[in-house]
Amino acid sequence: MNKEIQQIINDQIQSELQSAYDYLAMSAYFEEQSLGGFAHWMKKQWEEETEHAMKFYHHLLARNEHVELKALKQPESSFTSPLDIFRKALGQEQKITVLIHDMYERAIEDKDYPLQQLLNWFIEEQVEEEDSTRRIIDQLEMIGDSRSGLFLLDKEMGER
Repeated sequence: MNKEIQQIINDQIQSELQSAYDYLAMSAYFEEQSLGGFAHWMKKQWEEETEHAMKFYHHLLARNEHVELKALKQPESSFTSPLDIFRKALGQEQKITVLIHDMYERAIEDKDYPLQQLLNWFIEEQVEEEDSTRRIIDQLEMIGDSRSGLFLLDKEMGER
């Protein structure tokens, strides 16, 4: 494996874990606001992002490469609304999508077929991630300031 690709994968592990950490902070905010359904949804995102990091982690190890875990930043912890949080979550997912696409282009250039195979799964996953987050943003925008609408959506989020 090309050493630059190895570094890119290690950077991606950090990005996925940072996303997980950010989602956990968002979950804590929702818990503090008594929005348990939204908190549950964000905890599921935390779990998924952690799983994503581990896919890259295991990919490196399976190819006899070095895993280098990097420091994470303290996540943001003050938010203005559920809509604010989901807009930030969408931005986060879009950033991860760009990183995955860039890595895929690099894997093609280097003819790294095992990495291309792994990244095919991630490309599909990112389409789903962005779509589900965007749909929640749409619903929150429809609800506006309706407390009862927020209550119902919170209940729905808890069923994920």
